[in-house]
Amino acid sequence: MTTLTDAPIIQRAALPPAQTIWRLRFDKFRNHRLATYSLAVLGLLIFMCLMAWPLSQYLGIDPNRTNLLARFQGSSAQHWLGTDGLGRDVLIRLLYGGQVSIAVGLVATGLMSILGIAIGALAGFLGGRVDSVLMRITDVLVALPIIPLLIVLGSIDLTKLGLTEEAANSPLFIFLRMVIFIALVDWPTMARIARAGTIQMRDRDYVRAATVSGAGRFYNVFIHVLPNISTQLIVAATLTVGRIILLESTLSFLGFGIVPPTSTWGNMLTNAQELITSAPLLAVYPGLLIFVTVMSVNFVGDGVRYAFDPRAEKE
Repeated sequence: MTTLTDAPIIQRAALPPAQTIWRLRFDKFRNHRLATYSLAVLGLLIFMCLMAWPLSQYLGIDPNRTNLLARFQGSSAQHWLGTDGLGRDVLIRLLYGGQVSIAVGLVATGLMSILGIAIGALAGFLGGRVDSVLMRITDVLVALPIIPLLIVLGSIDLTKLGLTEEAANSPLFIFLRMVIFIALVDWPTMARIARAGTIQMRDRDYVRAATVSGAGRFYNVFIHVLPNISTQLIVAATLTVGRIILLESTLSFLGFGIVPPTSTWGNMLTNAQELITSAPLLAVYPGLLIFVTVMSVNFVGDGVRYAFDPRAEKE
């Protein structure tokens, strides 16, 4: 007679560990080969730009010091990419310029996202006249050409508004002015995305239940609405960084961005345009870095879109 202890024990197959939504998104992003490679390239570029100061100290180079006796030198142990028309080291200026260009893209995107999300969420949740007024302002800004508008804003003489000439021409203030101006004119796209998502979420049952329970409007926006539309906002912000880097380079190329001696990839292109036949590499280096950075950021943004959107298909 068999007993219960003699019966074969049926072992359950071990269940795989539960994966969080962020782990699933990371795995999808990792499977997007082009985005993964682009993220590696972008990380390498940022690391190289951050090494500008240690490298300049190691080589004993001041990026803004001119030496007319060392103009247009080729690659050497002292100057790895040679010198420009004023005898300044090209590599060190490229690395310092990358710090400024990438910082403008990241900081301006952050400020633009905050402003656009605030306006879009407010318009979408309140509706009515508030929505109408804010969206008409958005339509006006969308209709205006962004580069001429930034040129007009950049040409304003702030010394006539009470600012000292030393403060107005300081590199930090010029950087902040450009970042703020870009954020002030480039927020409508983010505002429209935030508004559309807020309108979609505000009528959900749990939002209505929270309102009936006494939750305020700002509580509902921050706790119930924004977390549920974060996917669209993150993807939009990621795709915006590359455009703003290109926009800063364009403005600096036109002479309305960061002014010398502070280097950016855009104003290095400006300085090299008259030397395109005699020293073409001075234009190739910053132009190539702008191209690689913008393309890498765009591919990373495409990978983020693929990872966050369950309906997205990898191309």
